[in-house]
Amino acid sequence: MNAPASLDHLLPGLDHQHLDALEEEAIFVLREVAAAFERPALLFSGGKDSCVVLRLAEKAFKQRLATSSGQDFGGRLPFPLLHVDTGHNFPEVIAFRDRRVAEMGERLLVGSVEDSMRRGTVRLAHELESRNGHQTVALLEAIAAHRFDCLIGGARRDEEKARAKERIFSHRDSFGQWQPKAQRPELWTLFNTRLQPGEHFRAFPISNWTELDVWLYLAREHIPLPGLYFRHQREVVRRKGLLVPVTPVTPPATGETVETLAVRFRTVGDMTCTCPVESDAATAAEIVAETLTVTVSERGATRMDDRSSESAMERRKKEGYF
Repeated sequence: MNAPASLDHLLPGLDHQHLDALEEEAIFVLREVAAAFERPALLFSGGKDSCVVLRLAEKAFKQRLATSSGQDFGGRLPFPLLHVDTGHNFPEVIAFRDRRVAEMGERLLVGSVEDSMRRGTVRLAHELESRNGHQTVALLEAIAAHRFDCLIGGARRDEEKARAKERIFSHRDSFGQWQPKAQRPELWTLFNTRLQPGEHFRAFPISNWTELDVWLYLAREHIPLPGLYFRHQREVVRRKGLLVPVTPVTPPATGETVETLAVRFRTVGDMTCTCPVESDAATAAEIVAETLTVTVSERGATRMDDRSSESAMERRKKEGYF
């Protein structure tokens, strides 16, 4: 994936009006969440999609908006931010997360897989096992501890087949599980948000966005991101058709050759399952041009955990995953 030297011939008069329509829809969904639920939270990992949702939340609530009950949010978001940390996230992303939250003056809650391990609710098969799948336990424990009734996430339908099945307002039962055949219809902009005790919702304001839309919006709004999303030099090994970053939790295996390449990450997550791609794109505009030429979604191109089986994501979602 190499960005062209000149972007002019790839970006001839792109019409950004569709971004305004997507932004309007997302802000509407965010305000519906605030109106319909008592204890929502916004999932914020420092990744590109959650950064977009955070900017949309700023636009929806940062102005002094009075609700019908007379409540005034006073320039702050009407819900906290929540991150589920595996303990194996990229340090650069965690540093960016904390810096961004501090700049905004918002409240960040962290659910930790390592805390779940200490409680005995998560047990690893071996020390370097990927903790990504175990996030489900830490997430459900955070929901129970804080009694959240809705979590706002940055998932998009173009990412993966299972996510393409999901509604904007996605119901979870009292076990935190998603039942794809029992989803509620969403006709026009009418959402059924009724809950029974112990149940909760996941809301996805950018469901109808694509990876290209996200990067167009990031470029237009000048939204800050972790540096991992842009071209940098990194040691990697080639494994199962992917570039695996060399880290303390992903060391090279016997016989593998370590290379230093110019790469960037299309998505960031647990170091044990997130891989970069070769790229010379150093700005959001260059990534827009690069994204116009790709034929594989970012999860398909960079996530080892989604390659374990065709139904890997759907199985995890049924268990309560993001």
